[in-house]
Amino acid sequence: MHVIKNSFLALALVAFAGQAHAADKKAAKTAAPVTGAAVMKLDPAASVIKWEGSKKLVKSAHYGTVQLKAGEVQMTGDALTGGTFEIDMASIHSEDLANAPKDKAKLEGHLKNDDFFAVDKHPTATFRITNVKPLKAAKIGEPTHEITGDLTIKGKTNSVTFPAVVASVAGKTEAKAKIVIDRTKWDVRYGSGKFFDNLGDKVINDDIKFDVSLVANK
Repeated sequence: MHVIKNSFLALALVAFAGQAHAADKKAAKTAAPVTGAAVMKLDPAASVIKWEGSKKLVKSAHYGTVQLKAGEVQMTGDALTGGTFEIDMASIHSEDLANAPKDKAKLEGHLKNDDFFAVDKHPTATFRITNVKPLKAAKIGEPTHEITGDLTIKGKTNSVTFPAVVASVAGKTEAKAKIVIDRTKWDVRYGSGKFFDNLGDKVINDDIKFDVSLVANK
C-alpha cells in the first residue's frame, strides 16, 4: 500500500563528496562551512532521489521519486568538508501507478497527509553532513566514502550513515548512494507492525529504500 522511501532524503538524502587525498586518513567532520572551502552548488535538475516502499507479508510495493530543492557541498582540496540539502516533500511522485491516474492521486495524497509525511506542516526535509570517512583502496564502482549526517523529516532529526560512490571531474561532482531508513524514527507509523495490531497482510515495511544520484557544480 502506501509507504514511500524517506528522504527521505532522503531524504535523504545523501551526501556529496569529492575524492579524498591518498594521504587523507581521517574522517572530515563538519557542522559549518570551513574557512577556505570551495562551495559547489547542487544541480536539482540533474539530481534524482528514487524511493520504494513495500508491504511486509505480501508481494506489493510502490515506488517513485521526490525532488531535491536546493543544496551545496563544501570541498577543501579534494576532501569533502560539509554539505546541506533540501528536499521538496510536496514533489512526492508515484511512478508505479502512472497508468492509473485515480489510484496515483490517491496514493500521493495519502503519502502527503498526516498518516505519512504531513507535507502541509513540513513541506521540506533536510540532510546535513556531519562526518565524512574516506574509504581506503576502493575499487571501481565501490563506495569511496562513508557519509554520516542529520536527516530531518516531519521536524524530527536522526543521524544516518551510508556508503557513497563519488567522482569529481572538471568542476563537477557526482555522488550515488543507496540508503535505507526506518521511517518510524521520524514518526511515520502508518501500517507499522511496531505500533498497530491485527493488520494482517496490510502491514507495511518500516524500511524505506532510497536510490540517490546527486550532481553538484562549481
